[in-house]
Formats: sequence, structure tokens, C-alpha cells
Amino acid sequence: MARTRTTKKLAQRIDLNYFKRPTPFKRAKLWLTILIPALAIAWIAWRGVTRDSRVYSSGRMSAPHAVLEKQCSACHVSKAGEFSSAATDSACLSCHDGPQHHENQIASAVPNCATCHMEHRGRIQLVAASDQSCAECHAHLRVTNGQLHYAANIESLENGHPEFAALRSGAKDRDTILLNHAIHMKPVRQGPNGPIVQLECTDCHRPAGVNLAWPYEDQQYSHATPSYFSAASASSAQGTLQSPMPPTGRETMLPPKFATACARCHLLSFDKHFDVGVPHDTPGVIHRFLSKKFQEYIAAHPAEVRVVRDPQRDLTGKPLPPEVRVLTAAQWVGERTAAAEELLYRKTCKQCHTFVTPSPSSPVRRIASSIDANDGNSSLPEIAAAQMKEKWFPHAKFDHDAHRGFSCTGCHEKALTSTETADILVPGIATCKTCHAPGPDHAESRCFECHTYHDWSKRKEVHSTFTLPALQSSGR
Repeated sequence: MARTRTTKKLAQRIDLNYFKRPTPFKRAKLWLTILIPALAIAWIAWRGVTRDSRVYSSGRMSAPHAVLEKQCSACHVSKAGEFSSAATDSACLSCHDGPQHHENQIASAVPNCATCHMEHRGRIQLVAASDQSCAECHAHLRVTNGQLHYAANIESLENGHPEFAALRSGAKDRDTILLNHAIHMKPVRQGPNGPIVQLECTDCHRPAGVNLAWPYEDQQYSHATPSYFSAASASSAQGTLQSPMPPTGRETMLPPKFATACARCHLLSFDKHFDVGVPHDTPGVIHRFLSKKFQEYIAAHPAEVRVVRDPQRDLTGKPLPPEVRVLTAAQWVGERTAAAEELLYRKTCKQCHTFVTPSPSSPVRRIASSIDANDGNSSLPEIAAAQMKEKWFPHAKFDHDAHRGFSCTGCHEKALTSTETADILVPGIATCKTCHAPGPDHAESRCFECHTYHDWSKRKEVHSTFTLPALQSSGR
């Protein structure tokens, strides 16, 4: 007989209290709902007991401010038991009172510190402000006196930045030292009788921080201190926005010196009786040196006051001097000194130096007749002082050390063909844009890479109230 199955009979087989029976999964959920809130409350309470406010922080702080991560009150003002969301300028200025950007800056355009320097973004470079922060003013630049000396519409390096001022409007190098770079970039002879050598840029141009031997240095000159030498270090141009970072000595190139870059090739020989050169100094110093050298020589060789005419030195159209002349010691010194100075000023010195007053038309006659030890001798020429510019970008920062992986001529390619001192050999902005451009495959190109906002040459001193024990406990 077939079994009869109805829904009523089937329903009677179901335990209606099945959901009340405990299971491992239900027990796990129960413990999790109890333990997680309990642990969270305990964690927050522990942070409160230890006074660690990072639990309320928006994120990690930059490396310079990492020591303040637990001290919210150091930057944020507490009101009614809560901290303000934004740090106040007074909190920033209590540690580093950043000076104004420019003396003609419009007061209404001065941003708050946190506008450009946004914290709680992790271990970032805090000075790395966005271009938008700079463009707020420089995209439509205005100043208090209404007279603009800079480009008024710059949004970024790629958008609106003009050519460097040093290269605009046919600018020329005003240096008085005569130099042909193209010749020095090719194989040249070292001195009158030396070997053929290939000069490198670093044989003459180096930053102060590089302490290596100079291949063409002459110890006679490097150990001397010329009278024109100034021990004072060159300062930045007035108005330069200096960086607060300490210098490394490798940022800019030092002006080349005769003693270390030129002396082994450009000899200052003056007479066949001596194997030393004259000092690389002013005409007055050279005059005294020559007089002393010849006086010492004739005192040791008195017979040479009898001068025999050398036929090889006779000049066509000029009257011949006597076959033999007997001079006094003073006359001999005067003539030899005058002849040596004529050689130096008409040939040797003239190769590189510019004369303010030309050398005398007949140095032998004029100088020999007025030998004295005074620098004010009217017979001596005046040489223009060198005007080598150390910094071509006075309103920007540049570090040669950061570019040491590239060849010098990679950026200064004009040095290969330059024949005039007036040629400015710094690279143009197009060269910089080759590497400095937006995107992951290029070097940093934001404004802060080359420019700084605060004029740190006018920084203000602050008197901090922090002490290490107080900083660890309360932040003040």
C-alpha cells in the first residue's frame, strides 16, 4: 500500500527553533561584535592616556615636522576641546619667520602659509608647492608701484616662461678678459715648445667644492697672492631670493684663475737670462719685480754693462746703434727693464687683457728715462680689471652638482664655436626644457625647482619656546 505524504505531515518534521541553536559561525560573529568595539575603545583610550593625537590626524607629516606628529597643539589652536582644522600662520612663524616674497608684493596677494605648504601628506618635500600656487599671482602679476620689471603672465615653465634674461635682446658678456673658447676646445700646444694637448672643460672651470689637482697649474703662481686678489667671497646679486639650504660648494663655477688654468701654457717669460716668469699682477708690481731681478743680475755679472750690438736685432730704416756701448749699471737695468715690459705689454699680456690706457708708443725710450719704483709711473699702462660673472641667473637657483652626469658641452654647446669674449655661453630655456618637463619620464619642472618664494636674505630671527622635555610631553 502506497504511503500518503501531505504538506502537513512534512511540516511536522521541521524544527521551528532551529535558528536558536548555537553554531560555531554564530559564536564567532558574537565574539567579533563584542571584541572589535571593545578593542577600538581600548585603543582610543590608550591613545588618550598616552596623549598620542595621531589617531585624530589627517595623515603623516613631512620629514621636517615629523617630531610634531604627536603634538597637534603645536600648530592647531584648541577651541572647546577641539583642534582647528587649519594651522595658523602664527604657529608657523613661531619657528621660522619666513620673510616677504618681494618688497613690491601686493599685501592682498600674500597667501597663508598652509596655502602653499600643505601638511599631512606623508613624508614629502614641503617646499614642493604646486605651480597653481605661484600662478595665483604670476599669471596676472601686479605690484604696488605699478611698474613691472618681470614677465607678467607666467603659469608654468611650459606656459608663459620667457627666455632667460641673460640671453635676451642681444645681451653680451662684459668681461674684459679676451678668450677664444673654440681654440681651447681643440688640440693645442702646451706653451711655446710643449706637447700637443686636448683641454677639458674641467681643466679651467670647477666649483669651489671640488678639491682635485689642476693639470695646468704652476706652483710659482698658485702659491703667490696677487695684489688684486680679494679674500672676500663673492656674494649673490642684490635682490636675489636666496635659498635657506646650506651651500655645498658645487652649485656654481668659480672664475678661472691664471695660476691654476693658464700658467702652464701661457708663460710670462721676459728675458733669456731668467727661467722664471714675471708675477701675474699689476704693471706696478711687475715693474718692481723686473727692476729688482735685473739689479741682482748685473750686480752678479758686472761685465755685462758692456753691450755689443746684435746684428740680428737691427731694424730696416732705423739708425744703427754703436757696435759697443758701455753703460752704467742703472742704465743697463733701465734698458733691460724697458725691453722686457715692451715684450710683455705688446705681446704677452695683450693676448688676454684689455688695456684701459694703451702701452707707450716707445716703451724702451720712455720707461728707460723714467725708471722709478712708484706704481704711479705715467709710463706704465693701466689694465682693465676682470669682470667675470659668477652667477648668470640672479633670481634663480642652479646646482651644477645635480647635473654632473651630463657633459659640459651637452648644455654649453656654444663653447665649441665661440670665438669672442662677448658671447654668452649659458644654455637657453629650450635646453632646460629637454629634461625638465611634465610627466614621469622627465625631471622636475615645477616653479620651486629653480625659484624660491621667500627672500631668505631678509629672513627674521625667531626666539623659539620649545625645549626637548616639553616637546616630548606637551608640545610647548
